[in-house]
Amino acid sequence: MGYRILETDDIPAYLRERGHWDDLADIHVREVSDGNMNRVFLVSSADGTRSLAVKQALPWVRVAGPSWPMSPDRADAEARAYEQVARVAPDSIPAVHGYDPENHALVMEDMSDLEVLRTLLNEGAAYGPHTSARIGEFVARFSFATSDFGMPSAERKALIAASVSPELCKITEDVVLSEPYLEHEHNHWDPGLDDLAAAFRADARLRTEVADLRHTFMTAAQALLHGDLHTGSVMVGSREGAPVVRVFDPEFSFVGPVGYDLGLYWANTLVSAERARALDALSDHADQLGLSWQAFETEFRLLWPTRVDSFFDDAYLDRFLRRVWTDSVGYAGAEIVRRIIGFAHLTDLTTLPDPVPASRRALRLGRELIVRREELTDVQAVEAVVASLG
Repeated sequence: MGYRILETDDIPAYLRERGHWDDLADIHVREVSDGNMNRVFLVSSADGTRSLAVKQALPWVRVAGPSWPMSPDRADAEARAYEQVARVAPDSIPAVHGYDPENHALVMEDMSDLEVLRTLLNEGAAYGPHTSARIGEFVARFSFATSDFGMPSAERKALIAASVSPELCKITEDVVLSEPYLEHEHNHWDPGLDDLAAAFRADARLRTEVADLRHTFMTAAQALLHGDLHTGSVMVGSREGAPVVRVFDPEFSFVGPVGYDLGLYWANTLVSAERARALDALSDHADQLGLSWQAFETEFRLLWPTRVDSFFDDAYLDRFLRRVWTDSVGYAGAEIVRRIIGFAHLTDLTTLPDPVPASRRALRLGRELIVRREELTDVQAVEAVVASLG
């Protein structure tokens, strides 16, 4: 039949065709798309005892329309990432009930009983003791299982070949790791940041360090990544009295440096802290980088004895984790910068009554993390940089 863009009225028959729903007299569908890239539909029975979500990748950026074409093959990357995570950390992602590669559509668990982490943080909620630790564990399990430590060489090479995503990687290479430091039509910022934006473009040291991060991103095929791990791609809540943390939207998934996923999450926690500081509402914001790193390192070390190649000894593990830490710090800085003077900004800052002071602090922090990442060797060193911003 070929690819077709699904509309709300198409969903009942589509689900029946795919074997996911039988009684079309007992089905309610509503579209809840709110991201930049895809369409999402929630499906439920009249009594609410049964529900599903359908997510379809469009052949363009949803918020721009056909003027910005984008291959829907990104849904293949998302499905592949979910498949890999389901083997090692199934409780950290939504349950996937089926993938339709022809229409680039996923049928998944309905997570409407949970809340997007960024939304809660912007409303003044705390992270709580579980969220960032669960994120650290998720990254450790996912990255270990899809690295040369956790996967036989032949399988790894097949995974790398299947996971090549030149179009989406090019977006990251440009939007995150070059455009904010150039004159580019995608960039925009508050006029109160004009001086810092100009200074960053003229900062030779900063540009060289970002070039190094960009080259690592392009060449370090360490593990399969989520590729866009931020507080807007995490849902939290509770079910039956237990905390629930779900990571979703891995459509930018590719094989790259482990520190990229951690760095993106850290950037978002640090920017959220700047929002809270501006509103005089700091709670547990300062703990999140440390909690996620401690959970990541602990879980990675627990997995280490299961490595498939014993030539990698314990001394090498220490070296590898130091490298992941340093990369994570640098990518955190790059993500902060691009979210303020690049293309896609964060509501953490843009919805402040006056976003400029917090944005200036965050930009200065981003630069420090990038250029000083080699000397910022632990959580306390990063915390000292944050404190030094005044």
